[in-house]
Amino acid sequence: MAHIALAVSDQERSRRFYETYFEFDPESVPVADDGVVLIEGPGDVLLALGEIDEPISLPSFLHFGFRAAESPDEVRAFRSRLEADAVEIVEFCDEPDYVSVKCRDPDGYVLEFAWES
Repeated sequence: MAHIALAVSDQERSRRFYETYFEFDPESVPVADDGVVLIEGPGDVLLALGEIDEPISLPSFLHFGFRAAESPDEVRAFRSRLEADAVEIVEFCDEPDYVSVKCRDPDGYVLEFAWES
């Protein structure tokens, strides 16, 4: 995957969220001619944040995810960090071969951080 384009209600707030929790690069923030903010993330994924005034409506199944590279404990620690920061956790799964946490970004998009053996 090369990029993901998201409609957001506040580009700066969304940018800070993805930089803080999903390792998007705060140094790479070009703005396209149409005002879309572009930030580079893990795995060379580019996130395009386009600010809109309309309400954002998302189907309940929609989510995208990131893999934890090291261990299931990395996912558990990430969950604790989200909880400490009062980020909404949507789902947590802790099985022997699969550990996953899903959280909600400021506009309601669900992101998953997971480890699988």
